Amino acid sequence: VVRPKKIGVLSQDQYAFDAFRVIDTVIMGNKPLWAALAERELIYEKPEMTDEDGSRLGELEGIVGEEDGYEAEANAAILLQGLDIADELHDRKMSELQGGQKVRVLVAQALFGEPQALLLDEPTNYLDLDSILWLQDFLVRYNGTLITISHDRHFLNSVCTHIADIDYETIILYNGGYDDMVEQKTAIRSRIESQNEQREKKIAQLNDFIARFSAGTRSSQVNSRKKEVERLATTELARSNIQRPYIRFEQKRPSGRHILEIEEVSKAYEKKDGSPLRVVDKFSASCLRGDKIVLMGRNGQGKTTLLKALLANAPGVDETDVSVDSGLVKWGHEAQIGYFPQDMKASIEMGMTVNDWLHQFDEDATKEDIRGILGQMLFKGEEGMKMTDALSGGEAARMLFCKLMLQKPNVLVMDEPSNHLDLEAINALNLALQKYEGTVLLVTHDLDLIEEVATRIWHFEGGPGDFRIEDFKGPYSEYQLQMAAAK
Repeated sequence: VVRPKKIGVLSQDQYAFDAFRVIDTVIMGNKPLWAALAERELIYEKPEMTDEDGSRLGELEGIVGEEDGYEAEANAAILLQGLDIADELHDRKMSELQGGQKVRVLVAQALFGEPQALLLDEPTNYLDLDSILWLQDFLVRYNGTLITISHDRHFLNSVCTHIADIDYETIILYNGGYDDMVEQKTAIRSRIESQNEQREKKIAQLNDFIARFSAGTRSSQVNSRKKEVERLATTELARSNIQRPYIRFEQKRPSGRHILEIEEVSKAYEKKDGSPLRVVDKFSASCLRGDKIVLMGRNGQGKTTLLKALLANAPGVDETDVSVDSGLVKWGHEAQIGYFPQDMKASIEMGMTVNDWLHQFDEDATKEDIRGILGQMLFKGEEGMKMTDALSGGEAARMLFCKLMLQKPNVLVMDEPSNHLDLEAINALNLALQKYEGTVLLVTHDLDLIEEVATRIWHFEGGPGDFRIEDFKGPYSEYQLQMAAAK
């Protein structure tokens, strides 16, 4: 493996830098610069400097100058601002940040110092849409080589010039983005399968001739056909190792036309110092059956808080942390709510088998019914006997989809359901939500889901003290046009 001297790598350990300031963690992305700055600091801390120290300081200052060290904090701050890490957090310790904020700092670290190559493993995880679009724009303009792993189709289509597809027990490099790869891959596979089919037909004809005349006088013709069969022998095609779940949301019965009325709803939560922080302030809206509403906005602007306020008196929802401070939430006639929380594992009871946990949500379902739904969501064979304590993040998400498919609600309330899903599962979720005939309230940062599912946008803007939600009755493409016209 031949690689350049400077490589930016997205660290997977959120806790490795807890003892360091946020701004210093970013600067550590340029290892030669950080080593020079740290050594320079040690020399300056000495009570007396030797001639050797003075000479070494000169060398270190040279390295700092070559690596743009005198602008390091300013350059790091620009990256952090683009990724929505506020200026007041830059001097804080990493240990004081939330998990999603730490990930954004580590993205900034990988990008810092103009590396010649970037290795980014799922860089859009835990980023809000504004941060994803900023990163996307940064990478499009980036002059070096990028190798990334991602389950975000829009991100791959926007950033990548090639896709290395790991499938059929090999790796094939395709030109273009993800959609280009799917098109080329499908065409190539269809052509190979068609060629194999034609060869098999020809082999069958030749074998028929061999069987009819092998005992006769036409031995030379039989032998030539045997050689032809050997030449044409089809190689068995490797099977795809990509698994595609099948998601289908149905309703037991449709709801009334007016599904939800929200009147002057307010909700605050408690800060670390005990004081209240209001994030939803006197929000009102009226929702009709079949609305597919996407809640958009930066992290921490109150999207989850609003969902939980709306679920405070929702029929069939027994979550413990849902409440509203003031205002009124009225669910319509025959409303049946299916809820997918952001904290998935907290809503799955531990100490049960997957089968037993799911059976609670449809006691009339047979073992075959549950096994069938689990099979659709890629739980194979005896995996229904797996304990809920042992589920991975992706398995927990697929379990919740199984629950919703058993419940057959007429309202789906989903808080970032595409977290922990691979690309095939996100595509399956996208199609299922488009086809679903009920009402959807969806928090997501996945641009394809926003563009292809939403019929209405609730855009969260501002923040505490300047809170507002813009309620746009139309798809995201029309909302974008309105925002562009307003600028």
